[in-house]
Amino acid sequence: MFEVRLVVTQKADVIVVGGGPCGSFSALAAAKLGVDVIVCEEHKEIGVPSHCPGHVSLNGLKRLGLNLPVEVVENEIKGAVFYSPSGHEFRVKFASPVICVLNRVLFDKFLANLAKEAGVKYRFGTRVESLFLDSGQVKGVSVKEKEVLESNIVIDCEGCSSLLLKKAGFPILDRSMVVKGVEGEVDKVEDVNYDMVEVYLGQKYAPGLFAWIIPRPDGSAKVGLATKAGNPKAYLQNFVSHNPKAADKLRHSRFVSVSYHPITLGGPLTKSYHDGLLIVGDAASQVKPTTGGGVIMGLNCAKIAGETAYEAVKQGDSSADFLSRYQRRWQKVIGFDMAVMRQMRLMLNRLPDRRLDKIIALCSQLGLNEDLRRVRDIDFQGKGIVPIFKSPAAWTVAFYSILLSLTSPL
Repeated sequence: MFEVRLVVTQKADVIVVGGGPCGSFSALAAAKLGVDVIVCEEHKEIGVPSHCPGHVSLNGLKRLGLNLPVEVVENEIKGAVFYSPSGHEFRVKFASPVICVLNRVLFDKFLANLAKEAGVKYRFGTRVESLFLDSGQVKGVSVKEKEVLESNIVIDCEGCSSLLLKKAGFPILDRSMVVKGVEGEVDKVEDVNYDMVEVYLGQKYAPGLFAWIIPRPDGSAKVGLATKAGNPKAYLQNFVSHNPKAADKLRHSRFVSVSYHPITLGGPLTKSYHDGLLIVGDAASQVKPTTGGGVIMGLNCAKIAGETAYEAVKQGDSSADFLSRYQRRWQKVIGFDMAVMRQMRLMLNRLPDRRLDKIIALCSQLGLNEDLRRVRDIDFQGKGIVPIFKSPAAWTVAFYSILLSLTSPL
């Protein structure tokens, strides 16, 4: 039997797997502090293919210190219109924009360029096949059958496929809480407010999450949904053709592109570090369980990962014990909110369409939109909803929603 001899072809202090936003941002954070970083990106170009609608909060970007070029921002959004399964409407609108819609290709390239300017090296067309383990410790990555890139720390930003973690025998995200997303670009949409995103609830159209229409000022839109079961393409066709509100708005629309992607809604991994390894973003399920939004939460964790990797390199300690500080730090930032949002997701998953109709109607009747205007932070939803519970209307809706979910079949 022949022995396969592995060849170390490149070394770095830190190797990042994946050149998406979390990969580039963690690389940037580490490189700015003075360590040598390589990013392995399996595609030949950053941001391509694009899967995410790029619907992110302005406050979240501001907190991260990201001032985006004008061409990256496609639209600014002041609020949302929520539609119940039968078409009841609940509208929340702020006086000024709270969300921006990103061109995800340009956004990803923007972050990668910042990382390159800080000295990060990118290897494009480099698919990481496995983590390189030595006595149980991650010492780098294998990129070809015999090629190894060696490092002190690996930051796994591969997305929710978790292939590297599975191969290494590490715990992975809760697959039972992963939904199948589909999104398309349509050339036109009618009868919408271009500063409002539209959210469509209901098991009939998007079981496990919701459907959306995100308009642009030029009349085009991003249209998509995510589903727990079945064929996402079939659900999208059903939504566009038969939803009582969306069908009219999309009756003259033509899809110019469609993409598919999984979305993890189960809340973060209970352990996002191992000897020589940090896990970030979708791979660590650092995604809002309520909406499936992962950009802002992931970037917050990516920054912490990059800083922790720098500390590990400088201290010469890549043990799990040392790297556990990464978990403690991100939990302090997003842990409470993630726990609250997970419970909200589990509650929503229990509600059949007829009860969602009642809740949306109740929100409108009680004028809950006035209370929700006090919530300026759409990312940290656990802390964000606390102020509105000064309102009797909020308590009434919350109690009614919990009661309906507890009396609904699993």
